Amino acid sequence: MEKDYTSLTGRIFDIRRFSTHDGEGIRTTIFLKGCPLKCVWCQNPEGISPKEHLIHFENKCIDCNLCIKNCSNKSIIRKNNKICVVQDKCTDEQNKIVTDICPSGALTMDSKNYTIDEVMEIALKDKAFFKYGGGVTLSGGEPLYQKKFAIALLKKLKEAGINTAIETSLFVPTEYIVEVLTYVDTIFADLKIFDDDKHKSFTGVSNELIKKNIKLILGGSKKEDVIIRTPLIPQFTANKNNIHDISGYISSIYSKVKYELLNYNPLAKAKYNLINNLDYCFEDNPRMYTDEEMKEFYNVAYSAGIKNLIK
Repeated sequence: MEKDYTSLTGRIFDIRRFSTHDGEGIRTTIFLKGCPLKCVWCQNPEGISPKEHLIHFENKCIDCNLCIKNCSNKSIIRKNNKICVVQDKCTDEQNKIVTDICPSGALTMDSKNYTIDEVMEIALKDKAFFKYGGGVTLSGGEPLYQKKFAIALLKKLKEAGINTAIETSLFVPTEYIVEVLTYVDTIFADLKIFDDDKHKSFTGVSNELIKKNIKLILGGSKKEDVIIRTPLIPQFTANKNNIHDISGYISSIYSKVKYELLNYNPLAKAKYNLINNLDYCFEDNPRMYTDEEMKEFYNVAYSAGIKNLIK
């Protein structure tokens, strides 16, 4: 890895500095593209596909029509009086033409390829803040979908004395998890739905591998550095039976397991307007849960054996 890491590139769709939601302290969160899950409520739908896509920001568009006039293969069209990107017809050549010619920046690519050194340069800008408990978090998508790049980056971060964390679905080969444990200080791992059939229906994959990897990390030497998370999605994950079953399962593996219930984020729906081939699971967007409603979920988790609930 040390010899060839400079040739590695990772496809990243966002780098968020000064984040306070992806681990302790002030953090730089790096969002890697590609995910094996297809959650119907995905909070980062632009991170699902590993491919780079052209996207259109309607609020930036000045309706100059230059993109349509200069798009020879009709990958940019006007539909219902709005600019629409036809992803199946997009080519690298046409994408470059329309992004270069767009005067308002309304057309842009949804991601960019970075080298390890380029990401390190960005991360090191905030190293002064990291000494107070912050660091770098790899997120996605599923960061281990790009395993070679993720491991190499985590290794370089540790060599630079930077605290590291990863947010993972755990739906990756177990040997990936074993390897990444060497280079992370904190593991945030999702268990969204306990029932396997429902998990398949709403995420597209079985949760058997996820449960296997949860047993590994909660049964190993880094178990105190693991936080299991469940996003509270109305109608899908946010029901008492699901929270009870997950809580009982993870606390039976490690009685002091850290567990976090993530309140519903209604902001995700707006992202789906940028992605033509994906529909959000809610037509009428639900609200966040109130403090009282969150307390009810917390009580369910406590009753099923959770002792360390992250709030």
